[in-house]
Amino acid sequence: MGAERAYFPTTKYSIEQSDGVTTISDYVRLRTIEFFGVKHEIDVIPNFVNCNIYHPDPERRPARKRLMHISNFRPVKRVFDCIRILASVRREVDAELWMVGDGPLRNEAEALAYELGLQDYVEFLGKQDHVERLFPQAHVVLMPSELEAFGLAALEGQACGVPPVATDCGGVPELINHGVDGYLAPVGDIEAQAAYVVEMLSDDRLYERVASAARHNAESRFCASKIIPLYEGHYQRLC
Repeated sequence: MGAERAYFPTTKYSIEQSDGVTTISDYVRLRTIEFFGVKHEIDVIPNFVNCNIYHPDPERRPARKRLMHISNFRPVKRVFDCIRILASVRREVDAELWMVGDGPLRNEAEALAYELGLQDYVEFLGKQDHVERLFPQAHVVLMPSELEAFGLAALEGQACGVPPVATDCGGVPELINHGVDGYLAPVGDIEAQAAYVVEMLSDDRLYERVASAARHNAESRFCASKIIPLYEGHYQRLC
């Protein structure tokens, strides 16, 4: 939003007049320096997840493999890609898709599901207050976004032991270790993203290894207990 012309002067002034500035990824830090010409230090403190609330529960997963996408259904989220990924995955794996959230492209996404004959395999759940209850019921999180400053949905999935398949853009590569705790593919490469989903869902040993690594990544790097002290330290230095 700060890159919008109308907001630019206010955003630049606010950054320059602040005693401390933090951002959620190194990608955003570098873009901020480049775009606004910021001279002073910007601290990177990543997003975090409550690992006690977001946690695995394999017994809640259905027999049919389930993909999940959560967003505000704006164009940048590329929600149509999720449905096309499902169409490709279903050629080899019996899978379904949960679309969580709401926004301007929801109706068009529902229409695409019908157009592709997937209406029985795609469920639109709308906005949900307790997504921590939904993640453990999925096998893979889809995040085909055109741009993500960080990728919080991928982190929440990892915390629940649900590997993400995401695009290698913005701050996402700072979160996902490709081939270890999730997978990364180019924006718009539906077949590559679908192939990673199929690869995991067709190999139980591989899936369990990646799912376990996803949970470990969230616990060891992004739990609230690790990140909140970074904010406290930042405030203490400023004071």
